[in-house]
Amino acid sequence: MKLRYILVSVIAALSFIACEKEADHYLDEVQLSSSYVALSQSGGSTSITIDATSSWSVTSAPNWLTVSPTSGSAGSSSISFSAENTINGRSGEVLLSCGDKIQHINVIQGLATVANATCAEVLAGPESKTYRVTGTVTSIVNTTYGNWYLNDGTGEVYIYGTLDSKGNTKNFLSWGLEVGDEITVEGPKTVYNGTVELVDVTVIKINKSLMKVAEIDPEDAVLPVAGGKFTVTLDNKGSGLYVDVPEDAKDWLSISSIAGNVVTFNAAANEGGDRETTITFKTTDGKKEYTAQQSLTQKGAIVECSVADFLAAPVGNTQYRITGVIGSVANASYGNVYIRDWSGEAYVYGIGAKGDFEKLGLKVGDIVTLVGKRGEYKGSAQMTGAVYESHKPVTAVTIPEFLAKEDDPNVYYMVTGTLREVANATYGNVYLNDGTNDLYVYGCYPGWGATGDNRKGFLAAAGIEVGDELTVIGVKSTYKGTPQVNNGIYFSHKSANAE
Repeated sequence: MKLRYILVSVIAALSFIACEKEADHYLDEVQLSSSYVALSQSGGSTSITIDATSSWSVTSAPNWLTVSPTSGSAGSSSISFSAENTINGRSGEVLLSCGDKIQHINVIQGLATVANATCAEVLAGPESKTYRVTGTVTSIVNTTYGNWYLNDGTGEVYIYGTLDSKGNTKNFLSWGLEVGDEITVEGPKTVYNGTVELVDVTVIKINKSLMKVAEIDPEDAVLPVAGGKFTVTLDNKGSGLYVDVPEDAKDWLSISSIAGNVVTFNAAANEGGDRETTITFKTTDGKKEYTAQQSLTQKGAIVECSVADFLAAPVGNTQYRITGVIGSVANASYGNVYIRDWSGEAYVYGIGAKGDFEKLGLKVGDIVTLVGKRGEYKGSAQMTGAVYESHKPVTAVTIPEFLAKEDDPNVYYMVTGTLREVANATYGNVYLNDGTNDLYVYGCYPGWGATGDNRKGFLAAAGIEVGDELTVIGVKSTYKGTPQVNNGIYFSHKSANAE
């Protein structure tokens, strides 16, 4: 009898949710026999009826749910929802598109139970399950929706959205939550782009920290390359003070003094790139430990810049990091090459030791990142003492070969064709042709690293016209069923009028 009454309560709750949803999302274009679906925890299927004025399709559904069919035409039809057996209850939402409208369908299987868990258990557990977890706020990312990180010592979970005491969104500040506070929340797990999240969590309890950072000097927590002092003043209501400098920062950051609740650090000069760390401060009330954290950044001796800025820099020992396309190779044995980005071209007098360039398999067209000094030879600027950091291989292919490739934002190709049509002169959206096949290039930018207005007007500036042979570098993507070179960058061209 208990289970029967619980199921009745769940369905009643779903009915209320459905009515609330329908008040916001009732559509003339598509009407459902029910805007919620309840499935047995042991698995099974159920159906609802849809009446649509035009063709429709399912655009989103939980990965544990099978929806059939996922599209249909105007008129009345039936949609089936099915799922396998599940140990834990779960819920989700199906989005159904009809024209430019979206209908929401709530789905529940079994009884969604709340499980007390550690962060490690949340990270390893199944999606769509609701968890209750207790931990410390380590950083706050968004104060409107309440996006922040929770850590309990076993791991760290990203909280994407925090409801207020009335269950509303966009009112995170009402909690007065701060880094270091201990908090208990519950919410459903999802994974977005590889990141585990608890979404729109409900706050169960907040235990304010007895320690927080009251003041820092310098105020931006950024130290210069030369190093120097960094002071943290703490508001400490606990007993005692312990300072934890991470192991990977102890070779450059040390505690200079502790005077009451004021801690002074000393940072050594930085001969490498930018570096950062997070210092942890701890206190106790005799029963529990409370923490506060403060991040610190020190500028590095490596200056990341465009090729043009590198060329304009003075000759000296400052290290510069530049990224660009290898335009040509002057000496493969020593790695003497020309590298160019959207702003210009620089000569690199050797990459590493003799033979390193060839061992790395670098070639013309590859996108390479180097660190070196600004040198000069007979009045001409060059990079000296260049050290290889990374590169993106670029493979030369024909248009048919490119069209046959899989979409991948991390794989770069070089493709050549005759410019048949300019679709957008501002950004250089063009069609290339090899005599048989067309290839759409979504953007022909002046070179690697171009952003904003620097991407505009390159075709006219370079004198590139219809009929010219054009070579671009980019990744393969597909838009509305059409393959394309995405965010193409210019490599070279030959004028059709050149003798």
